[in-house]
Amino acid sequence: MMKPRLLIVDDDEEIRSQMKWALNADYDVSLAGDRPSALASFRDRRPAVLLLDLGLPPRPAETTEGMALLTELLVLDRSTKVIIISGQNERTNALHAIAEGAYDFLPKPISMEELKVILKRAFHLTQLERELVDIRRQIQPDNFEGLLGTSPGMQEAFKTIRKVATTDASVLILGESGTGKEMAALAIHRRSPRHDGPFVPINCGAIPEALLESELFGHEKGSFTGAHTQRVGRIETAAGGTLFLDEIGELPTALQVKLLRFLQEQRIERVGGRESIPVNVRVVAATHVELRQAMATGRFREDLFYRLAVVVLNLPPLRERGGDIPLLAQAFLHKFTAADGQPKRQFDTSSLKALEQHPWPGNVRELENRVKRAVIMADGNRLSPADLELSPVSDTPAGNLKEARESLERKMVQDALRRAGGKITAAASELGISRPTFYELMEKLGLKRE
Repeated sequence: MMKPRLLIVDDDEEIRSQMKWALNADYDVSLAGDRPSALASFRDRRPAVLLLDLGLPPRPAETTEGMALLTELLVLDRSTKVIIISGQNERTNALHAIAEGAYDFLPKPISMEELKVILKRAFHLTQLERELVDIRRQIQPDNFEGLLGTSPGMQEAFKTIRKVATTDASVLILGESGTGKEMAALAIHRRSPRHDGPFVPINCGAIPEALLESELFGHEKGSFTGAHTQRVGRIETAAGGTLFLDEIGELPTALQVKLLRFLQEQRIERVGGRESIPVNVRVVAATHVELRQAMATGRFREDLFYRLAVVVLNLPPLRERGGDIPLLAQAFLHKFTAADGQPKRQFDTSSLKALEQHPWPGNVRELENRVKRAVIMADGNRLSPADLELSPVSDTPAGNLKEARESLERKMVQDALRRAGGKITAAASELGISRPTFYELMEKLGLKRE
C-alpha cells in the first residue's frame, strides 16, 4: 500500500532532515526550503498534508513568504491540510494563518508525539472528504453541474461530456452567450481524473490586452512598471487541474502564438523570465464567435484552432430546446424560493405559454434572471407574465382560417416532437398519422428535421 504523501516546508535544513527521519516510516515525505521549491514539489506530487514554517527565504524573519505560499497552495487545492509550525512568539501569526485557511498549528519546540496525532487526524479527514465526494458522484452519476435538459440537443451534449471527461483531450465548447459553456466546462472537469485539482476560469475578452499576458503566464518581479513582486499566472495556478479559457475568440493574435507554444510543449515562461516552467494542465476553451470565419479573415490561427478543437461540444440555444424551457423555469423557481425563504410559488398557465413563446436571445442566463426577478417582485404565489416581464400570449389566433389552422398544426407537431424526445415515429403515432404524413406535414409547415 502506498504511504500518504507529506510535504515539509522549512528553511532550516537540519529541522527538515530530523522531521523526515521521524516521519518517514509512516509517510512518503518530500522536503522544500523556500516558496518556489515548495510550489514545484506540490504541483508534482500533490501531497494531501503540508507542514509549513511561515518564516521562509528571502525574508525568514518575516511571515510574508509563508503566508503567500499558504494562499497559493489553497488556490491550487482548497482541500489541502496545511499545518503551521510556529515559534512561541508567533502565535498571532499562526492564528492569522488559521483564519486564512490553514488546518492547524503546532508551536516550537515540536512534540513529535503531538505532531503524529495531528498528522493522523489530518490525513484521516482528507480521506473522509474524498470518499464523500466519490459517494456523491456515484449517487448522482448524471449530475452535469446544474445543466438540465431532455431535448435531443442537450442529450447529445451530455453524451459528449461523458465521453470526453475521462480523457485528457482539449475541448472547444461552442454556443451563444448564456447557454452554459462554463457550466459544461466545470462538468467536464468534475467528471475527469483531475477532479481533485483546481478549475481555473479566465475570460479572455474581459481583461485588457496589456494585462492579459501577465494574467495568463504570470510575471517576474521588475519585469514591467508596477511588477513589485513575482506573480504566478492562471496557467500555473491550474496545474494538475483544468484551465478554462472563455471567449477564446477574443484572444489577441500575439498571445495566440504563445498559447499555441504552451499547448505543444506544456511549458511556459513568465513575462520577464527566462526559466522554462513545465505545467501539467488540461485546457477547455469556449467561444460564441464563429472561429472558422475568424480563421478565414486571419483573426484566429488555424493551428491553434485544431490544437483546441480535439473534441467540439455544441450547446444549443434555448429557443431550439423546446420542452427544456418549462423544465429549467421550474428548477430556477425552486432554487430561488428555497434560497430566499420565500413561500412556495408556481407559474400560472399564461406564464408557461409566455415562457414557451419568448425567443430567449439571452438564452438560459436570461431565463434565470427573469425567474429570479419574478420571485422578488411578485405579489402573490402565482407568477404572471408581467412578473417575468413577458407579454401574455393570446389564445385566439390572428389572421384568416388557413393561418389559424397552420398555427394549430405547427403547435401540435412541435408539442408531439417535444414529448417524444424528437423521435418521429413516436410523435406521428401520438397524432394518429403515419410517419410519411408526419414528414409531409413538417415540410409544409417549414419545420426542420433534427
